[in-house]
Amino acid sequence: MRSAGLDLVKWVAIITMVVDHLRYIWPEAQALFIVGRFAFPLFCLAVATNVARGGTINLRYLGWLLVFSVLSEGPYRWVESDSQTLNIIPTLTLGLLIAWGVQHRQIGVQLVGLAASMVGGVYSGHLMYGLPGALLPAGWLLARRLGGLTWLLPCGLAVGGNLTNSWLREHLGASITWMTMASAALAIPLGWRLLQVEHWPVPAVRRWGYLFYPVHLLLIQLWIQAHGLRL
Repeated sequence: MRSAGLDLVKWVAIITMVVDHLRYIWPEAQALFIVGRFAFPLFCLAVATNVARGGTINLRYLGWLLVFSVLSEGPYRWVESDSQTLNIIPTLTLGLLIAWGVQHRQIGVQLVGLAASMVGGVYSGHLMYGLPGALLPAGWLLARRLGGLTWLLPCGLAVGGNLTNSWLREHLGASITWMTMASAALAIPLGWRLLQVEHWPVPAVRRWGYLFYPVHLLLIQLWIQAHGLRL
């Protein structure tokens, strides 16, 4: 069944991601980076919601993430040629596996989740948002299940994921760092509120959402090439 709230979460995640990536075309607009901090926690909420409402392991979901982890790396590397991390989808893929381990009681699934968290820890430096990012979908699940102070967990993971950015870590006193952390933390209550929407006529985000990520990166780079811009 479609969920208007879940589609709304996805739309806001997509829009804030695009706003963030407009910095590649408009380098002076660094404030767009702050807006973009909403995107990743919302994508993680989408992953967690799909895990929570599915009674069984959805291998097709995993398959789509694995396929687009590979397909997105070329466009991502073209735009971010000096990046030390992979594109965002490998982080979400590990997040899905870890969330499965938290959600399901089968020992095999839990072992897969544990293995995924270990991979995230070992290769944290190669993951966008690092190990905290890979743990964030599971953090969403636990907060939804337990409530109360456990809502601090996804907030902390969202902030911690952004602090894997070396520039932010080295400039903890900078105003943009504090605004970045605030945006990441605020994405948690915002996402939860969006998810409660029931009757809005929200267009469905279907499988084209996977394709949107690499395609929009390609379009950005083509724009940069056509206009002679340098990142």
